[in-house]
Parts: sequence; structure tokens; C-alpha cells
Amino acid sequence: MTGPFAKTDRFLGMNASWETAAWVYFGIPMDYTASFQPGSRFAPQRVREASYALETYSLAQDRDLETVPVVDAGDLELPFGNVRESLERIRATAAAIVASGRHFFALGGEHLVTLPLIEAVLERYPQLVVVHFDAHADLRDEYVGERLSHATVLRRVSERLPRKHLYQFGIRSATPEEVEFARAVSHFYPHAVLAPFEACLPELKDRPVYVTMDIDVIDPAFMPGTGTPEPGGISATEALQVMTRLRELTVVGMDLVETMPHADISQRSGVLAAKLVREALLAIA
Repeated sequence: MTGPFAKTDRFLGMNASWETAAWVYFGIPMDYTASFQPGSRFAPQRVREASYALETYSLAQDRDLETVPVVDAGDLELPFGNVRESLERIRATAAAIVASGRHFFALGGEHLVTLPLIEAVLERYPQLVVVHFDAHADLRDEYVGERLSHATVLRRVSERLPRKHLYQFGIRSATPEEVEFARAVSHFYPHAVLAPFEACLPELKDRPVYVTMDIDVIDPAFMPGTGTPEPGGISATEALQVMTRLRELTVVGMDLVETMPHADISQRSGVLAAKLVREALLAIA
């Protein structure tokens, strides 16, 4: 698939062609509504570069990314600063992938990119369930006067889903209004991640699931390279364990957002993001 994508280096081990791929991996270099630190638009390429620090083989899952039918399509070309046109291009691209019978894993970019991705998947799966890992609830109705923001994205998503089809894990930052709204419309699990997620697996099984992970669900001690770090999060080990448990679900689409590797001179943030991508795809593809 060409057209909307810019040519980039390939993520390590993603060797399938477009014709043979069941999954499409692509980057979304957008961070126009970032409220604290911009820069996540550079993540797609930086995470590809970091992937070369890893093996293609996962010891945890006894599976090799080179054997998985996933193609790295590149990064979307977006009109810088134009939020609405960018969201429409993201939606159209994701919809084309879904219409082709394939699934996708998208790497942001800010969390607002999740909205058009889910809109595209909902066209095929109207009973979609969204599983959301994040430090922040992202349920504000508006943020500094804007209804389309990385701080409002899950509010907009919830408006498009059937009631109680949103599961939120690891939230440790929210307004009182967001918490009240979350308890009314979602399955809300603040602070904890792995234990409540494992408890929910039986009710999520055999349902179409979309997974969105904001990388700041991980404590900034392990993941300093993110735009809005929030102390008190989960460990890198727990995040990776969550990725492997995705194999028990019918995941039909996924994104990983808010990584900002260039802000971390140790480069561990980019490598951790790349390993999360590897483990997730080995579990779901």
C-alpha cells in the first residue's frame, strides 16, 4: 500500500509484503494538541531505529517477529498543524486497511490519533470493545476550549461506543468530573493494571477488542520519554506482561501513543516502546 505513506526504514523483523500481510504497522507523526511537551510526532521513526537494539525473537512467547505476517507500511504524511484534516486522513487510511481484510497496529503520535482509528474499526465491528491503558483518564469534554484534544480523546471515543464498552486501566490522574463520568460509562480501574485486566479477560474473550496504550501508564522511572509523565505508574515488566496476555483476546486493532524517545538521552524509552510493539504483535497477530 502506497499513497498516504512516506518511505521510512522498516521496523526490525517486519518482513512481510503488503500482499502477504495480515497486519499493517504504520506511524502517525502528529502531536498538534500536546498540552505539556510536544515531540511525539518523532516517535514512529525513533522507535523503528530503537527496534534494532532488540532480537526479533521473544523468549517470553517463544515466537519470532520474522514469522509473523506484518508489514511496516511507513508513516502517514499529514498536513502539519491541521487537526481536522489530519484526523480525516488517519481515519480514511485505517478504514482502507480494515476494508482490505487486514488489521493494523499504529504508533503515534499523540493520543488524539486514536479517535479516527477507532472510528474506522467501528465501521466493521459495531460492537467493538475498547481497552485503554493510560495514566490519564482523557475524558474531559473540552480542554482549553477544544473538544478534539489528547485530553478529550476517550470522551469522544465513549460517545461512539455502545454503553460500557470502554475498559480503562491504570488511571492515576483525572478531574472529579472525569471520575464521575468514567464510573457511569466505562469499566474504570484506577491505579492497577495487570490484576484487574486479568480479571476482565473472561468477559472480554470472544469479543472484538481494540487496544489503546498511552505509554505514560508506565512509571517515568522506566519511561521518561513521554510528553506528560505522571509518577506512580506500573513497571516496564508489568506492561510487557500485559502485552503477552493480549493473546487471549480477539484484538482487531491497536495503537501505542505518546512516546517521545528524543527526550530520553539514555534511549531506554525508545527501546521499551519497540519491545512493547514486538510483544504485542507476537501476541495478537
